Amino acid sequence: MSNVMDTLRARGFIKQTVFEDELYEKLGSESVPFYIGFDPTADSLHVGHFMQLVAMKHMQEAGHKPIILVGGGTGMVGDPSGRTDMRSMMTRETVKQNVECFKKQMSKFVSFGGENAAIIVDNADWLLNLNYVEFLRDIGAYFSVNKMLTAECYRSRMEKGLTFLEFNYMLMQAYDFLVLNRKYGCLLQLGGDDQWSNILAGADLIRRKERKAAFAMTFTLLTTSEGKKMGKTQKGAVWLDENKTTPYEFYQYWRNTADADVEKCLKLLTFLPLPEIESLCANRDERINLAKERLAYELTKTVHGQEKADKAQSEARAAFGGEGDMPEKTIPASVTDLLGALTATGLCKSIGEARRLVEQGGVSVNGERAANVNMPLPAGEFTLFKGKKVRVKVVRG
Repeated sequence: MSNVMDTLRARGFIKQTVFEDELYEKLGSESVPFYIGFDPTADSLHVGHFMQLVAMKHMQEAGHKPIILVGGGTGMVGDPSGRTDMRSMMTRETVKQNVECFKKQMSKFVSFGGENAAIIVDNADWLLNLNYVEFLRDIGAYFSVNKMLTAECYRSRMEKGLTFLEFNYMLMQAYDFLVLNRKYGCLLQLGGDDQWSNILAGADLIRRKERKAAFAMTFTLLTTSEGKKMGKTQKGAVWLDENKTTPYEFYQYWRNTADADVEKCLKLLTFLPLPEIESLCANRDERINLAKERLAYELTKTVHGQEKADKAQSEARAAFGGEGDMPEKTIPASVTDLLGALTATGLCKSIGEARRLVEQGGVSVNGERAANVNMPLPAGEFTLFKGKKVRVKVVRG
């Protein structure tokens, strides 16, 4: 069995681990059940989840068993990690609906059949009916409040106020690991490095309470070279659901990756061999655009399939290089003004945004910059430009 830690390390995933030598030996000699948690706070996964899904695929292909934990119980409390406000609570029905959407998207990354088939479990099944006093006696006794307050996820909330509800989150997540260890023999929890304190707490709880091995590993966060989290646009999150983020928009997001981030994203988010990635990124001049195009294509193909990836690539080439098919938007025949066209095509979210864009010189019609917001639209079909990077063919409905 090849050791997946070598793969993850070579591609830049691993940030922190505990008992690393022992974990390395286990991953290289036996099938290790592991889990990654997902909060079901929406009906689609987004780019922020992408790394976890790719890591899960690497683990499963190396012979290890994925346990996908959805936080139906913890999601009703809210994880304070990386937040400055309290997360809204959800109903069981909402969680169930979101889980079904997750499973459909995750099936493109992991297999739910076969020898080491992935399984999905919901921590609401064991958290919602806990006896509070028994939980405090059985689990709370293993946690030091002083130590908990040193965790970054809590320290960052102290000024604004940390509720006791959220303070329980670390205990609940640690308890998840304990339950999965008892029910499925789960030995390892994986997650983003902003979850280090919570993940470490679970491994520590198992080792102290059960007197047996448990491991924690976190991954580097998906950030730009400037330290900003990736996966956000002016419209909001970049979703894996094509009804929220179209395959073209998804492709364009990755096609616009900064030069300094392309190689990292190819290593972390695609399954291309490392020598091929190094070759693609060997030149940091205009040839880096080939690497960006490959990144966008590979990720769009993984999430939306080859046909939609081919179409998105063709549309993008038409928009920026004069090749292929330009993306097409249909607007109602009643729309006769420029501001209305910008909002009807989705290039702008509001009339106010459209007005500002035109006034700043950021809009062109058929290649000519719009002189003012009252510019009349051409009869029939026309090409609408938003800045230098977005071009669509507009058709009247």
